[in-house]
Amino acid sequence: MARSLAERLRAHEQQKARLVEQEAKLKDAGRKARTRRLIEAGALIEKVGLLDLDPNALYGALLSLRDGSSNAKQVEQWAALGGRTFAREARARDEGREPIVLTFPAALAKDATALLRAAGFRFNKVLQHWEGLARFDDAQQLAGAHGGTAKRVAVPFPPASPAKSSRPSPAPAALDTAAE
Repeated sequence: MARSLAERLRAHEQQKARLVEQEAKLKDAGRKARTRRLIEAGALIEKVGLLDLDPNALYGALLSLRDGSSNAKQVEQWAALGGRTFAREARARDEGREPIVLTFPAALAKDATALLRAAGFRFNKVLQHWEGLARFDDAQQLAGAHGGTAKRVAVPFPPASPAKSSRPSPAPAALDTAAE
């Protein structure tokens, strides 16, 4: 059965509206990606301590970086330096921290859960406990303040870097070193 002209026009208008909506979604995704990139760049400028520079000085410094960015060897050196610095900062941040599980006899109040999240813990809905990386003494004190216990999590072997091994690391098993 042939469609009437009005039906074909309505279908065409609907298709046109869908295309406009898809285009708007693509523009929105592009805008969000650009905004995220700008925020990341600003955070890096702050991280290296250049945020306090006079805007003209900062702009001049960035212009000199732009001039050096066409040199592949220079960019490679910058990437290596940045990677080493990020890795060193991560090691310093995680030094003395270990995987820990916190358990509580009952649900916690919002202020207690906010403290746990601020300390780097997250709630595991499946296992019904809090887990995260922390210094054991700090975690034990935090759990004790809210009537809970802290357990160290044994890691059977150190996790390999992704470049060295594609084998997934097994799930950690809890040790029986509950806080007294």
